[in-house]
Amino acid sequence: MAKPSFNSLAFFLLLLSLLSPLSQSRRPPQFLRKPSRNQNPQINNNVVNQQQYKSYSYETRYFDQILDHFSFDDRLPNFRQRYLINSDHWVGPSRLGPIFLYCGNEGDIEWFAANTGFVWELAPRFGAMVVFPEHRYYGESMPYGSQKEAYKNASTLAHLTAEQALADYAVLITDLKRNLSAEACPVILFGGSYGGMLAAWMRVKYPHIAIGALASSAPILQFEDIVPPQTFYDIVSNDFRRESTSCFDTIKKSWDIITSVGQKTNGLDHLAKTFHLCGKLESSQDLSDWLDSAYSYLAMVDYPYPSEFLMPLPAYPIKEVCKEIDNLPDGTSVLDRIFKGVSVYYNYTGIADCFQLDDDPHGMSGWNWQACTEMVMPLSSDRNSSMFPEWDYNSTSFAEDCWDEFRVIPRPTWITTEFGGHNYKSVLETFGSNIIFSNGLLDPWSGGSVLKNISESVVALVTEKGAHHLDLRASTMNDPDWLVEQRASEVKIIEGWIVNYNEKLVFNM
Repeated sequence: MAKPSFNSLAFFLLLLSLLSPLSQSRRPPQFLRKPSRNQNPQINNNVVNQQQYKSYSYETRYFDQILDHFSFDDRLPNFRQRYLINSDHWVGPSRLGPIFLYCGNEGDIEWFAANTGFVWELAPRFGAMVVFPEHRYYGESMPYGSQKEAYKNASTLAHLTAEQALADYAVLITDLKRNLSAEACPVILFGGSYGGMLAAWMRVKYPHIAIGALASSAPILQFEDIVPPQTFYDIVSNDFRRESTSCFDTIKKSWDIITSVGQKTNGLDHLAKTFHLCGKLESSQDLSDWLDSAYSYLAMVDYPYPSEFLMPLPAYPIKEVCKEIDNLPDGTSVLDRIFKGVSVYYNYTGIADCFQLDDDPHGMSGWNWQACTEMVMPLSSDRNSSMFPEWDYNSTSFAEDCWDEFRVIPRPTWITTEFGGHNYKSVLETFGSNIIFSNGLLDPWSGGSVLKNISESVVALVTEKGAHHLDLRASTMNDPDWLVEQRASEVKIIEGWIVNYNEKLVFNM
């Protein structure tokens, strides 16, 4: 899941109260959100994305989906849910060919399909069909005919929930299997980040639909007080401290300097010039949010090889950021060091002449609604352990902001009521089965995930140097041994699920 304020509708989850320069109004990064940059006019980013999307072959289809699965109100319109499907390697229903379903996240499904190479690579090995359904209210799967109408108000957004999305997937896959006479074919769920949460929850809520789930980087425990709220930013901070304590210290110093400069006459203009912003800077907080987003994303995608998932980045980009910050000549100002470092994230290719502070290239702004209703994830920053300014989660202020923005009141305990979370070890051990929780400890969202085995079939695969759902990405020649081993473990477990399912099916026939 980025991180601006609600006024800019930029990046991610929550708004926090404005109490003092050290406790600022902030929203944590959404799971997957690509911040904007002003492209070179000669570079057509849409063409680049289209070329990337075509790297895997699939047919695009649409399914007539019910808007509210949990009522019988025939006055509500249906909507067309987009899904991507490939059956090139599927061995068919007579051989119980498995179906691999990726639980679509909070964005355009083609983007997720293009960045989930692991599923595509497994299909030939297992003779599997691949299905990527799009999450309602994202991409082309818009109720009411358009995003403008769907996002109009709380009434039209009311059915943008995780529960409705899971029901979409259940109905879609059931209908698809029926039409293919493939009712007996096993379904394996995959998902990363919010999609990983959906995969885990769907396995628990719909065990008759899917026989297992790989939930990568899925922070299902990041609700209420299940994990300490400072965990996310502590992990981000530790990732930078691990590379360079001086880099960590420079970033920690920068926030007060940015605030101080912004309060001076023409200070905002000076900040805008220093950081090569395209337009006028409205507040120093907007700049701080932009930087915060970059650091958080860098921790999420601190991959061991070059990547272009969120931005074009080098291998281990945090290391490169800290090199830029630390290696400037003595006497270089803190702000100049910060700009040089953050340019690794926002402008590694060097094509950006200036920077905008907010944008929504993957159509992810619907997450603002989800964060204000049921996906309430309290985050905070600790003065001693974090390189970020100190601030505390303030539920009252957050609720007021959500009311101002959407005329809706958050329900911070609803997710744990619906899907669980408290006492999760006992619950999953007793009622759960066939779930893999995979995490890399460089990923700040790992702190809200399951990091220890629950039972023989609910297992945690944890890598010390892994980042945000790295295991779901396509394999490369540069994959470290620990990543190869992690994927091999996942394949073995999934294979066991399928073999066990087939054996029980034959036995019961």
